[in-house]
Amino acid sequence: MWRFGRPSGTEVLRWRCQGSPRDVCCKLHTRSLQKSRFCYNIRSFETFMTNSILVTTRLSAVDRVPKKYINRYVQICGFNDPHRQRAYFTSRLLQQNEGKPGKVAETLIEMLYLNLQRESQLATACFLPSYCWLTCATLHLLHFTDTKSPIRTLTGIYTSFMRLNFGGEVITVDGNVSSQEQQNSLMLYVVRTVGKLAFDGITNKRTSFSAEELEQWVGGKTKTDEELQQLAVFRTDVLDFFLVPRNDHVTDPESGGRRYVFAVPAMQEYLAALYVVLGENKSVLEKLTKEVSEALGQASEDITSLLSILSKVIPFRIFAVFNLLKLFPKLFERVSSHSKGRIASTMAAEMFRSEDSFNEDVLDQVEQSLLGVHGPQPQEETYTRAFELYPIFMGGLLHYGNRRLLDQLGCSIKSHTVSQITRALRKHLIKESQKKQPPEELMDLLVLLYEFQNPRLTAEVLQSIKTINLSTVRMTPHKCFVLSTVLSCTSSSFHLNELNLSSCHITPELMQMLWPAFHHTSNLNLQFNSLGPESCILLRDLLFEPNCTIKSLQLCDNYLTDTGISHLLEALSGNHSLQRLCLMHTGLGDQSAQMLAERLGQHDMLQELNVAYNNIGDSAALTMVDACREHPSIHTVHLYLNQLTDVGKQSLYVRGGPRVKQGRRVKVLASVTEGSDISEDWHPILSVIGKNSLSWDRDRVREQLLVFLKDLEWGRKQHQSFWKKMHFRRVESVVRQMLSLLEKSSNTGTGTGTK
Repeated sequence: MWRFGRPSGTEVLRWRCQGSPRDVCCKLHTRSLQKSRFCYNIRSFETFMTNSILVTTRLSAVDRVPKKYINRYVQICGFNDPHRQRAYFTSRLLQQNEGKPGKVAETLIEMLYLNLQRESQLATACFLPSYCWLTCATLHLLHFTDTKSPIRTLTGIYTSFMRLNFGGEVITVDGNVSSQEQQNSLMLYVVRTVGKLAFDGITNKRTSFSAEELEQWVGGKTKTDEELQQLAVFRTDVLDFFLVPRNDHVTDPESGGRRYVFAVPAMQEYLAALYVVLGENKSVLEKLTKEVSEALGQASEDITSLLSILSKVIPFRIFAVFNLLKLFPKLFERVSSHSKGRIASTMAAEMFRSEDSFNEDVLDQVEQSLLGVHGPQPQEETYTRAFELYPIFMGGLLHYGNRRLLDQLGCSIKSHTVSQITRALRKHLIKESQKKQPPEELMDLLVLLYEFQNPRLTAEVLQSIKTINLSTVRMTPHKCFVLSTVLSCTSSSFHLNELNLSSCHITPELMQMLWPAFHHTSNLNLQFNSLGPESCILLRDLLFEPNCTIKSLQLCDNYLTDTGISHLLEALSGNHSLQRLCLMHTGLGDQSAQMLAERLGQHDMLQELNVAYNNIGDSAALTMVDACREHPSIHTVHLYLNQLTDVGKQSLYVRGGPRVKQGRRVKVLASVTEGSDISEDWHPILSVIGKNSLSWDRDRVREQLLVFLKDLEWGRKQHQSFWKKMHFRRVESVVRQMLSLLEKSSNTGTGTGTK
């Protein structure tokens, strides 16, 4: 499989070989899986040229072919058939499904191809099969990660991409390879030129560059003849593999020329991260100190030997000043250590930028760069591009696996450097993680820890986090794998106060991937997801485990039905930790209420039971409240928004009164009124309804609010006290405000609630 490079120029010659290729020379501007230094199997150049096609991966090499042997040049630049390109995407994305089309894969292919048809920047990049591979590999990571697959990271994919395209290549001039291959590594040259440009762009929040900026950062200052020749070869063979003209034809406001961008946006952040981690952005002091230290270090042994001889003839005090030379290596180490600390502080500062707090998480940003943003498009860009992948790539590049690949490319990151950066980074991450972070920023932190692949650092950072709130973060297979893998780095005794995964689009399939994470929390919030009856089997097994520590389980707004509840209640007899069970709006009926009443006696730890907003009638509700009265620890039952009559509500209030023997009352929350009085729990009832009214069945919520309003108006008329009437009117105003909000939002889409 050939992996072709970008065309040099604005026109692409599409050519299909027909007949004899005797007089045809193909020049492929390419980075291929099987690298071609110049040509293959040349026994005799003249014989070869009379009956073969000469194939090269470097345009600069074509100029060295004698003109008398070439009658035609053809440049094959990439996919010239959109159907072949789509077939490639289809085969790659269906690979995980063993060739069987799946709904997720088909949706991804359709969204990806719609984005390509928009003539987006990605369409230009994916003209090259190598960038198609990178696109598919990234989508595989985001959507087809599973627990059986080997651990893969986004940084690892980009590093492998570089290894495939630049492995073993060095900068050459006139075909001569330097003996110092490490210093002339093509990848290192890319980092020092294109990486420097990428770093400047991130520093100044720019993603596009003028021709003058390319000349400044890639061309650099005045060079020797050999360096200029290397630069010319680099521009011809490599530069337009990374940088391409903008598709929207935006011109530079000053010069009027075209502007250039990275073919794949994430590539700018990867190269900038590599530029920083390799220490290429040194200050003048660091560069000078390093040069002096190296020079003195090479001469230190000779100087020491000479001083030992002369000290026998001349007083040694005269030579004491020369001992100062030994301070320079120590000074360099101190300056170098400060530099590594600065890298760590840069990572932390970029990770927790306040202006990026309300962006989508970084993995969603990566996906949108590939699949586009579907739906109404903003007319103007309202925010500056966030470079949140940049610090994550910096962390990922410190992992041993990526450092080993980079070492093969001539980009060496020493273990001592990694140790210094890690020590400094630990302090910054622990300090920031102790602050309350938005869900998206917290997800980014987990991704950074995952990309770093350092279990010890991960465990130390998580020790400072008491709550993981990922509410409203759209969980994908890879995000679930990241969360479980990161939490698995901690000891078995580590437990979060709360793991909030509400409104995260979690499905029964994703529940399996989250299983390891569930063992590290006391409060598990899974409300507003897409769980079904089959999910209750996994939760039952979780509660059955002897070392289960879950005290609160919130499953509101998941369609569990009576079947799912029957599975879940099987765990009550073997569980000794659960204290709060929330089953609001889970599709329960009278059958589930009867089962709850029968099983409650098998579990003596439960304190609060929430079955509000279901389809429970008077008889089943009364039976359940009676069972709660007999229970040794239950003190609150939520039953509002069920199929209860006025008589049933009054009976529940009476049944919930204190028992004669023990004097303990079971608080029953069924309505905002209790007879002719206002319930003392009216505020929590209306608070829950208000937060979720836009996501629930609005007609049913409106109907229930009208019933509340009617009960309040009737109760107000039963009292003569001015203060009592004012209290009723206050509650009535809250109900009317909620009704007004429902009316205003009746023509808009549904929202997402929280409890």
